[in-house]
Amino acid sequence: MSDLYSNESIVQVLFVTLVLGGGCALLAGRAIALTWRNIWTVVAAMIPMGFAVRFVHFALFNETLLAPRAYLVETLILLIIAGLSFQRTRARQMIQQYYWLYESNGPLGWRLRQDA
Repeated sequence: MSDLYSNESIVQVLFVTLVLGGGCALLAGRAIALTWRNIWTVVAAMIPMGFAVRFVHFALFNETLLAPRAYLVETLILLIIAGLSFQRTRARQMIQQYYWLYESNGPLGWRLRQDA
């Protein structure tokens, strides 16, 4: 962790990356699913969001702005959060909108109803 963030404590890293960035990723994944876009839109949206999180680290805690490894790690975290949010929202959409056709198959999936 110290090789990625030299000027920050673990609490600061977790706050900026998980709370601020992760919260934005969660809402972005949900919004993209609610507008019936595909998962590749989530990937495209997280690339600039990774830059935004990197900029917050730079602006608030004097970290290196252009740190490729830190950017990749942060963007991967954002992608995971946004992807899970997208999939959960899409599963709920399919179950609620097509209730006669699909039923829940765990928190992230749906399946064809047995009586359909």
